[in-house]
Amino acid sequence: MSVAVDAMRRGAVDFVVKPTTKDRLRVTAQNAVENFQLKKVVETYESEIDRSDFCGIIGKSLVMQGVFKSIEAAAPSKASVFITGETGTGKELIARAVHDLSPRRKAKFVAINCGAIPRDLIESELFGHVKGAFTGATADRAGAAEMAESGTLFLDELGEMPIELQPKLLRFLQLGEYQRVGDSKVRKSNIRIVAATNRDPLQAVRDGTLREDLYYRLHVIPVALPALRERSADILLLAESFLARYASEEGKTFSGFARDAEEWLISHSWPGNVRELENLIRQIAVLKDGGEIGGSDMPVSTASPQSSPTPSEPTASTNVFTAEVSEPDYGLEPLWMTEKKAIERAIALCRGNIVAAAKQLQINPSTIYRKKASWNN
Repeated sequence: MSVAVDAMRRGAVDFVVKPTTKDRLRVTAQNAVENFQLKKVVETYESEIDRSDFCGIIGKSLVMQGVFKSIEAAAPSKASVFITGETGTGKELIARAVHDLSPRRKAKFVAINCGAIPRDLIESELFGHVKGAFTGATADRAGAAEMAESGTLFLDELGEMPIELQPKLLRFLQLGEYQRVGDSKVRKSNIRIVAATNRDPLQAVRDGTLREDLYYRLHVIPVALPALRERSADILLLAESFLARYASEEGKTFSGFARDAEEWLISHSWPGNVRELENLIRQIAVLKDGGEIGGSDMPVSTASPQSSPTPSEPTASTNVFTAEVSEPDYGLEPLWMTEKKAIERAIALCRGNIVAAAKQLQINPSTIYRKKASWNN
């Protein structure tokens, strides 16, 4: 038995105990063939399909591969694209990728942040104004809708748009017509709209801050961006990309991340998502002279929110499994969750290579795919 276990650890698919039956041997051989075929599929996927850089967007995780395919499918269309995702996930990068892959790529890409413009100026920013339309309007000015003619208009943080302006935006989307503030002339526009929000749009509709008809007008092709904590396989890829960029800017040479630094990066929950990671790497590139980046280089102020204080040791009379509210939390979690974290961490450390992660965990790649499928159900 010890020889069989050692053989499994070294890559054997299965073992049989003699004497055996023909059926048992047939099943074992069939499993070995299927395992071999699965490895070939994984290798083909990684070499021919998997992309870690798509229009400047870094991501090798399966969820980002799905996002890339959605962009490719949506880009040639004239339909509106609606991007959802937490702050810092890169919604504008997705919008630019849609534009750059579309037939409108030669025209302008114009972005307008609906949450960063004062309420009394957002209509002017969107549709423009004529001289004298309001105090401070000293000259005619074209709006974003006019500047994006034949191109793409990106409406970031759509949920922040004043509710009183939303009917005008809806009419513009329906008819392709608009008027500058203070002007009676009706202008035509041929643009594509890409909208984005960091809120739950359906909840915004229920709350009355987003018109339902406007939501359904824009929500034609949905693209949901995952939080960075949901794509741990991409964390090290992104960190290395940012390090190379900012090392070049600062004229420094770095040899990469030490193991403890990699583990810190992967274990951090990244509430600020990719933007937080980028800012951290830039800070390190500025403050450190060069060489290898270790765990001690990670700022204490950004310690992982996932970490929790070490609980006091239970006494002999303490029952840690007592389900009473008064009992302290000892950080216990279901076994499947511990297993999930270990597998995701291995995948991240192996740069998204599931075959390599399986080898490090001493399990078959098919086991990881089966586990991932069960987590998604």
